[in-house]
Amino acid sequence: MSVEAVNEHVSDVCAAGDPSEAPGITLTGLVFETAGGLRRALAPGIESELGLGGLALEVLVRLERSPGTRLRMIDLAAQTGLTPGGLTRAIDRLANAGFVCREACPDDRRGAFAALTPLGRTRTDEALRRHERDIEALIAGVLDTSETETLVALLRRLRDRVRPEAARVTGDSEAPKTVPPS
Repeated sequence: MSVEAVNEHVSDVCAAGDPSEAPGITLTGLVFETAGGLRRALAPGIESELGLGGLALEVLVRLERSPGTRLRMIDLAAQTGLTPGGLTRAIDRLANAGFVCREACPDDRRGAFAALTPLGRTRTDEALRRHERDIEALIAGVLDTSETETLVALLRRLRDRVRPEAARVTGDSEAPKTVPPS
């Protein structure tokens, strides 16, 4: 069955009043199923490369993509969706591994930055190379370059709508006000 035929069927069913077939329900279900499948397929490679869970890679990538390879803890918590306590524990594990350090915030005595160490940058780069190979092997032949770019743009728009804090950075005199979206 073609994509057009499926879409036509879904539209017909929705018009008939079956809410379980509504496009929004289908979209959300597919996004959740895909995210879960990707997590299950990719997590073992991340864990073996870093010796830490997949959440560690998310934190490291967000730091890697940030100006000066650091973020205020409050912004990192908002971007990852972690509670302050959860982020503290994650940063403690990464600091114990030598991947990050905490830096004082000159504008806020109570605030702190999480920053990548040189070892953290090296290990993040290694892990990302492995992660990219694993992703390519998993999705090879599913999407072409144009489709991948379109999907990334659409998912960014959706992410920005449902979780705008994922790219949040508070004012910092030493860093730009925005971080490239992940």
